[in-house]
Amino acid sequence: MKVGTDGVLLGAWCSLKNSPKTILDVGTGTGIISLMLAQRSSAVTIDGVEMDKSAYEQTVDNFENSNWSERLYCYNASFQKFAEEINNEKVTYDLIVSNPPFNNEDYFTTNPSRNKARFTAFLTFKELIQGVSKILSKSGFFSTIITFKDESTFVSLAQQHNLYLDKICRVKGNKNSDIKRSLLTFSFIKKEINETNLIIESSRHKYTKEYIELTNSFYLKM
Repeated sequence: MKVGTDGVLLGAWCSLKNSPKTILDVGTGTGIISLMLAQRSSAVTIDGVEMDKSAYEQTVDNFENSNWSERLYCYNASFQKFAEEINNEKVTYDLIVSNPPFNNEDYFTTNPSRNKARFTAFLTFKELIQGVSKILSKSGFFSTIITFKDESTFVSLAQQHNLYLDKICRVKGNKNSDIKRSLLTFSFIKKEINETNLIIESSRHKYTKEYIELTNSFYLKM
């Protein structure tokens, strides 16, 4: 799995204002978001859950070779099964993050691992939100990144499970492009929504000041 801009954005942007002690990364892939949150926070427990065997093995290797290995752990399971078992054990997380699959076209690639990472057939928005609503602590936050076109649908589904938008950042590639992504944070508490916008590049391969400020703690060359 390649490290993508979506994962970097989510790992750098998601809220840590409740000083979470326990964090869950749903569909952890390479483990990049978990590693970023280990760097950003003092959370005692940072768990990942990844259903693809090869991605899971890569995550474990990355966790073990990081500076925060004692705080990081990954489960090889579907999120649906994981959430059910965790809920039965009455365990909750203070922060849940997910860079979920959001391609729902009626075709698949020839790469099974990439299919699992990219297509909602393996984890629908409804399944993701249902699981999160069961294992998020009452004062916790859920952060995710999705395509802008799915924003209203996702927010509506979240409200059906008593998860309300806390903050949102809409992302453009450049000032002339359409909005491509929505970074969203939810909680169980209704409040005024914090809305912002982010442009990644001022010109090709030249990052904006705002993007650099958000992400420069994680790039070797920025």
